[in-house]
Amino acid sequence: MPAGGEAGGSAGVRPRLWWSLLRLARPSQWAKSAFVLVGPFYGLREATASGRSTLEIGLAAVIAAAAFAFASSGCYVVNDLFDREADRAHPRKCRRPLAAGHVSVGQAQAFALVLFVMAAGAVAGLIPMGAERAAWTGATVLLYVGNVGLYSFALKHRVIADVMSLSLGFVLRVMGGCAAAAIEPSVWLLNVVFFLSMFLAFGKRLGERRTLADPDDDADSSRAVEHRRVQAFYTDVLLQMSVVVTGVVTLMTYAFYVQLEAPAAVLGFNLQWLTVIPVTYALFRCIVVIERGQYDDPTELAVHDRPFQAAGVAFVGLTLLLLWMTRAA
Repeated sequence: MPAGGEAGGSAGVRPRLWWSLLRLARPSQWAKSAFVLVGPFYGLREATASGRSTLEIGLAAVIAAAAFAFASSGCYVVNDLFDREADRAHPRKCRRPLAAGHVSVGQAQAFALVLFVMAAGAVAGLIPMGAERAAWTGATVLLYVGNVGLYSFALKHRVIADVMSLSLGFVLRVMGGCAAAAIEPSVWLLNVVFFLSMFLAFGKRLGERRTLADPDDDADSSRAVEHRRVQAFYTDVLLQMSVVVTGVVTLMTYAFYVQLEAPAAVLGFNLQWLTVIPVTYALFRCIVVIERGQYDDPTELAVHDRPFQAAGVAFVGLTLLLLWMTRAA
């Protein structure tokens, strides 16, 4: 890599430290904390039916989401500290603040500590709502941090285990939101989140092989392996099969969840089945763009791909409408 690559590969003006630290925290990834809201959202009908306040449930879920957002940012900083050399070999990740040399190792370590303290502070904000709820939420956050640490130090290099570890992180987010809002999580909902997360993680692995492939030799995975060592144990065929299998299982599990949990029906028809349509489109849209090598990160896809966003809006809109219809009934 050229000498300028270590400093970001650009002769432009060095960004201010606060901006580099903000980028290091990856606030765009805070969107993943939306999973914290999933359990409280789907359990809202039963919770309010028992006399609980929607505002109280929503506030608890938002506080938990903030705790996971700060904790995940701290984990990202730690991960980038260990991956900074490998990131310099990636066409996009080489611009990350640590890989580009815009933030020193000492500054990143101090920043990670601040983020973890902020996560603990958010959990403490749940204490007035109940010490037990705060304790259980704090436990899920600690398990999340521990799981990410285990992933960063060991599991990221273990085929299949790497993907399962990433998926467990999303399940812990859902459980944390349920703990904060004192709502029992549905096993079917946890299954949907687990397999959906595996689908996205396998898709990310496949996307990396596509975006880092040699333009003159699509079968050459050397750059993907250089970027992520576990890629040496994956193959295109294995990842393609894994993406399809987890995608199908996700759809089937969600369909069963809709059948068993949905309360809204008109003339015997389960209206929540309609949400299966945008979910199916979104999953297969992911497969299409990954195969094309357009994205190697599901978050980037969600932020930039218009058809995927349209499916997401349709899903959220339908779900909110059905929730309103159920409460109005």
